[in-house]
Amino acid sequence: MLDTPRSVRLHIAIFGKRNAGKSSLINAITNQELAVVSPVAGTTTDPVFKSMEITPIGPVTLIDTAGIDDEGELGELRVKKTKQVLAKTDLLVLTIAADSKPNQWDATVLEEAEKRCIPVIGVISKIDIAAGEEAIAWFESRKIPYSLVNSNTREGIDKLKEIIIHHSPKEFLPETIVGDLIQQNDIIILVTPVDAGAPKSRLILPQVQVLRDALDAGACVMVVREHELKAALDGLKQPPRLVVTDSQAFDFVSKVVPADVPLTSFSILFARYKGDLREFLNGIKAIDTLNAGDKVLIAEACTHFPSHEDIGRIKIPKWLEGKVGGKLDFTWVVGSDFPENLAEYKLVVHCGACMINRAEVLARLDKCKELNVPVVNYGVMIGYVTGVLNRVVKPLEK
Repeated sequence: MLDTPRSVRLHIAIFGKRNAGKSSLINAITNQELAVVSPVAGTTTDPVFKSMEITPIGPVTLIDTAGIDDEGELGELRVKKTKQVLAKTDLLVLTIAADSKPNQWDATVLEEAEKRCIPVIGVISKIDIAAGEEAIAWFESRKIPYSLVNSNTREGIDKLKEIIIHHSPKEFLPETIVGDLIQQNDIIILVTPVDAGAPKSRLILPQVQVLRDALDAGACVMVVREHELKAALDGLKQPPRLVVTDSQAFDFVSKVVPADVPLTSFSILFARYKGDLREFLNGIKAIDTLNAGDKVLIAEACTHFPSHEDIGRIKIPKWLEGKVGGKLDFTWVVGSDFPENLAEYKLVVHCGACMINRAEVLARLDKCKELNVPVVNYGVMIGYVTGVLNRVVKPLEK
């Protein structure tokens, strides 16, 4: 459970006004003194993330947020951070203190959740000091399931967990990354180039996750670098069922792997697993319409120190400018940063998104669609500029 990446956990975010009892609630759910609790309004500043297991859901991430009604210049920054959490929320827990009245702030959270199709459950906290009749009526009038909670004694926490289990989205992630493309005892080859950007002594997260998913599907997996690929293929009595490569090696690997052997990449598998492969494919058309000077946004979900071979800072700009035949105006964002105003960009190029959850990727795609800004991911874009896109998406066509 502890080794499960946060990006593939169900994200449960606790929202509410200042002093609604959100931090006490997360401490009660986890049975740990995780969040700082104080009678002073606005104690929570940045969102607090806590990983835990809720049976039978499995690994989840709980998120404690700052009060949605925070005030002042600093308060506005806290609220902005809180609103960013909505993009990654799979289930929203709206907390209202029993001694307060639901107001426009609570309604605003509910409206945002409904707009994003995020399921909502309610908590009426601090029932040791008030009965919470108004909050009860407010939730019941909106048909929102809720639990009455005393976080100090953990009264109502078991019922809250039952509600969480019952109302959690069952398909917040596809069941498999690659398992539906292979069968028991199939041989697949994973091509994992080792360049200056590769982490020392380990594989990168998408490679590890595809490897584990293939093993869970009962496949026999070979892991090689690109220059050992030919020897691996020659040593097999029969062709592999599938070859999965790093997208950066498409040009080399596609020439080594026979045309009748299915070929794809980690990034393209993640385009389907974390986002919407069809939407990324639709975005390809925009590459042919780019002109020198156009603005292009490159979104990297992880933070790292760029190397001289960096995929997002060096290689993708080089490929795109080679296709355009001139200089483009690139902007880079990392982590959870994503511009509110996308209208100035002619294209968004997104990474494989191994470090953020599917809800956040889909929220970004929705924002791009709303503003009619085309978006592709690394693997799809590289497949296109290297001329192998049709081949590398074919294994996923079903």
